[in-house]
Amino acid sequence: MSATEDHRFVAPIVGPDDPRRFTDSGIEIKQLYTQDDVPEPLELGEPGAYPYTRGVHPDMYRKQLWTMRQYAGYASAKESNERYKYLLAHGSTGLSMAFDLPTQLGLDSDDSRCLGEVGRTGVAIDTIDDMRTAFDGIPLDQVSTSMTINAPAAVLLLLYQLVGEEQGVAPEQLRGTTQNDIIKEYVARGNFIYPPEGSMRLTTDLFAYCKQNVPRWNTVSISGYHFREKGCSAVQEVAFTLSSGIAYVQAAVDAGLAVDDFAPRLAFFFNGHNNVFQEVAKFRAARKMWAEIMRERFGAQDERSLKLRFHTQTGGVTLTAQQPENNIVRVALQGFAAVCGGTQSLHTNGYDEALALPTERAAKIALRTQQIIGHESGAADTVDPFAGSYYVEALTAEIEQRASELIAKVDELGGSVNAIAFIKNEIEESAWGYQERYRQEQDVVVGVNRFVDEALEVPDLLRVDPQSEREQVDRLKAFKANRDQQLVDTRLEELRTAARGSENLLPPIRQALKDRASMGEVCGAMRDVFGRYQPDI
Repeated sequence: MSATEDHRFVAPIVGPDDPRRFTDSGIEIKQLYTQDDVPEPLELGEPGAYPYTRGVHPDMYRKQLWTMRQYAGYASAKESNERYKYLLAHGSTGLSMAFDLPTQLGLDSDDSRCLGEVGRTGVAIDTIDDMRTAFDGIPLDQVSTSMTINAPAAVLLLLYQLVGEEQGVAPEQLRGTTQNDIIKEYVARGNFIYPPEGSMRLTTDLFAYCKQNVPRWNTVSISGYHFREKGCSAVQEVAFTLSSGIAYVQAAVDAGLAVDDFAPRLAFFFNGHNNVFQEVAKFRAARKMWAEIMRERFGAQDERSLKLRFHTQTGGVTLTAQQPENNIVRVALQGFAAVCGGTQSLHTNGYDEALALPTERAAKIALRTQQIIGHESGAADTVDPFAGSYYVEALTAEIEQRASELIAKVDELGGSVNAIAFIKNEIEESAWGYQERYRQEQDVVVGVNRFVDEALEVPDLLRVDPQSEREQVDRLKAFKANRDQQLVDTRLEELRTAARGSENLLPPIRQALKDRASMGEVCGAMRDVFGRYQPDI
């Protein structure tokens, strides 16, 4: 019997007339919770102390609110720069950089495969000139920047470092995160370049490079967000995310790194969904589990290595094109759950994102939503506000138990890299269950399968001008024409040689970029050595 069939990890399909209630993880919700439902003894510990169930800081938001990021970037670097400045001017306390599909795949904008995709899902970054323009007038020693980039993560980080140095900002002053989580690309997103061996080498090389050169940088954001977007349950999100984290830690240890030299800069990235109570429990359980994994499995001694620090983004898959203003309420609930669960940073989606990239108006409302949660809801006034709730404590324990069972299954299969097929299958079964429960109205989506309006609401949408793509390609052609091509060719060959060996790849990547190689050329040189990943269909 599969995990899904025994309802341990996803909700069963029982139809709308069944009086039982389930979370999406298959946890049956009782009508009433009492002290008998809470694990005995209930040993939560203190906030800021092992096992960090109650939070990674003793005073949490009483001292400082979470970093308020708004995922932003579209079309050209110039247009994205304008959006970044708009968000900072309206109170955003960090930047979150979205890249277009060609950039995510390590392709330059002038590649014929990129026609029609340049600048569509995020900003196009082909060269150091583009990165320079994206952060023009934004002092990099005063902002924290999160980059949602994976296969080419090392390349984008190094471009950011070079631009910082041009501003006079020392690398040790740079703060931010590269997502750099390739495992979830193989499972849930498909934006990969190299086979796992080459990708994992780049990941661990980035760990080592940042330890020496960019010590305040979060080297990986281990992402459950995309598993949840693909259709997994909350329990699966915890299990598969922590399994990915185990794989990265093991790979770094196998590469000769001491666990406490890199683990303090690991970060996580979770999804926020509408069931506030399950989401709060999910975050609390994940923190406890990671602390125990790092101490017991890897022998970490530094308390910073034990702390699961995470960013949350509200659930894109929960947004509806129908009655889009309802999404404002969904996002507020999800953001509230993330704060009550102890997130370190938060992105709230624009209400129009089921239809297009967010407009300035939608982005501003999303940011104001965070500010209202922080300053008006009371969620930030006390640490771990749901602690002791019979319901939430029971959910926390149940999620921990079920997620631990799934992690054990992934371990049996040889870890996340070897369990990609299993993880994909589990998520696909969960996604099918979501669809069936929705189809039967067992799960209600307001405005979609109940409380439907006949009139179609289409708000004003952000539209990327096709001329922006043509201009980006023209800039790239001019960049390539105005450089020492022989020097670029030499740097790319040096990178290929390094890729064939065992040295850290970031220094030769950095030198190639500094000497005006493009992002696509650098990724292509490594692809020449590592090959291209071909998934099993």
